[in-house]
Amino acid sequence: MRRLAAILGVVVIAAVAIPLVASSSSRGAGGPYQVRAIFDNAAFAVPGEDVRIAGAPVGSIKSLGVCTSSQVPKCGAADPLNKAAVTIEIDNADFTPFYANATCAIRPQSLIGERYVDCTPGTSSAGALPKIESGPGAGTYLLPVTRTSSPVDSDIVQDIYQQPIRERFALILQELGTGLAARGSDLNAVIHRANPALGYTDQVIKLLAQQNKQLAQLATDSDAVLQPLATVQHSISDFIVQANTASVASAARANDIARSFQLFPEFLRQLQPLLVDLGNLADQGTPLMASLGQSAAALGRQFQNLAPFAKAAKPALIALGKSSQQSQPALIATEPLARKLLKLGSTGLPSAKLLDQLTASLDNTGAIQQLMGVLFYGAEAGNGFDSIGHYVRTEPLVGDCTAYAQTPVIGCSANFSKSSGTAIDASLRRPASSAHGSRAAARRSQAEDTVDSVVREAASAVTAPQQDTLKGLLRYLIAGGK
Repeated sequence: MRRLAAILGVVVIAAVAIPLVASSSSRGAGGPYQVRAIFDNAAFAVPGEDVRIAGAPVGSIKSLGVCTSSQVPKCGAADPLNKAAVTIEIDNADFTPFYANATCAIRPQSLIGERYVDCTPGTSSAGALPKIESGPGAGTYLLPVTRTSSPVDSDIVQDIYQQPIRERFALILQELGTGLAARGSDLNAVIHRANPALGYTDQVIKLLAQQNKQLAQLATDSDAVLQPLATVQHSISDFIVQANTASVASAARANDIARSFQLFPEFLRQLQPLLVDLGNLADQGTPLMASLGQSAAALGRQFQNLAPFAKAAKPALIALGKSSQQSQPALIATEPLARKLLKLGSTGLPSAKLLDQLTASLDNTGAIQQLMGVLFYGAEAGNGFDSIGHYVRTEPLVGDCTAYAQTPVIGCSANFSKSSGTAIDASLRRPASSAHGSRAAARRSQAEDTVDSVVREAASAVTAPQQDTLKGLLRYLIAGGK
């Protein structure tokens, strides 16, 4: 973007600088730019009248003179006879210099006979005007009579139809015909200079003659183009009618449209930052677009593969739609229940929030773990203990030892006496008859194996003290609570 702006800037500077340099070189040492234009007739032109280019005044008529045959190099023709030499001075340097294809014409400025010189500077490709080095008009630039014209005034043309001007004009034509009998080309040149449109028409006809083959081809091609249009002529006429309607509507809103054009430059100024951002986005998105272009083929294949899937899924989707239609009455029937659930949820929302806060507090403070500890240790504190370990009291024992006491009571202890042993040990050590003793010994061995097996399976989940407690409890239960 910056490189393009720099190139445009250089082109603009060059385009401005070249005419300025050429203008300064053509004007000499700072003097006004003067052109000596040769006309067939300069009647009613006086010094001081305007010189205009494209309707804008750029200078004035400096002086008028007559170009004779002794001034051949200064008149611009091999045999100029007597021609009017009009020296014009261009004050505005922006319209100088004049080039070889420049033209000038004397035109009426008002109904009272005032004249002005209307000029076209020409183009630089035609080269510069020749400069008069000496003699009349020295220092000016020569515009020959072939590049000027003097149209016949309308009042003179109107006077031809009146007497005695009509008879005099007829005599002039007869004498002119006699004098120009062998000079038809000169008369043709004078007529062309009198009305430049005839000269331009001649040039146009010459160009058309040179391009007759192209014109014939154009006619053939036009026939080929117009023939289809002829078949839709009603549509074309309707388009013209509709366009007329749109034009009438636009004319009715002409003020609004003009206002839109007035606001358009401000809109463009406000739009410029957005366009800059879009340009940056486009620059940044170029790699992404390139990547998408590389993956376009793969994406196309994926979409092609999706077509069979969509075809296979179509029956399932249709069945799902039918199921939805069938289940719609049941879903509608659940609407009262849903409203009741919504009401219940709305009513229980405060309680749920409080319960959430309570459970969150219990979870954060470890209350559940502490409660389980209290239950565990409370259960241990309320149970007995012997040489094997803790045991659970499964029934309340009411007696002299159940009351609370601050000092030891004789005969009341939570531990069994080691000297007397436990009921389980006594039962296990009790002698028996030979037959009965062998069966009891087998039962005790089987019970011990069962206890050991249970304790081994629970070893991974309980601690060593808990294993001893579990073992004692199992033995106690196996012994029948004795």
